[in-house]
Amino acid sequence: MQMAETEQWMKDFYEKRGWTEYGPFIRIGFLMEEAGELARAVRAYEIGRDRPDEKDATQAERRQELIEEMGDVLGNLAILADKYGITLEEAMKAHQEKLIKRFETK
Repeated sequence: MQMAETEQWMKDFYEKRGWTEYGPFIRIGFLMEEAGELARAVRAYEIGRDRPDEKDATQAERRQELIEEMGDVLGNLAILADKYGITLEEAMKAHQEKLIKRFETK
């Protein structure tokens, strides 16, 4: 799927469940929650988890969790961006242009 198709799919999926009804302050909370879960997945991937109440995951399972958590972050970011009429592609293009301008050699 291309980015625009993915964003539309996420928007439709979230709308069917009423999840787009949440305002931006609640949505940003969900985004931060998912960012925390991504941080946990990165830590588990890099240094493992020392929890006797959890089974040890394989590196492939840890990688899959990273992928899923990154998707959760992107999904919440896409829905938040949509509230302001911004696409992820538009945000990434602006980010790229900002970095090029900031770090261009003179």
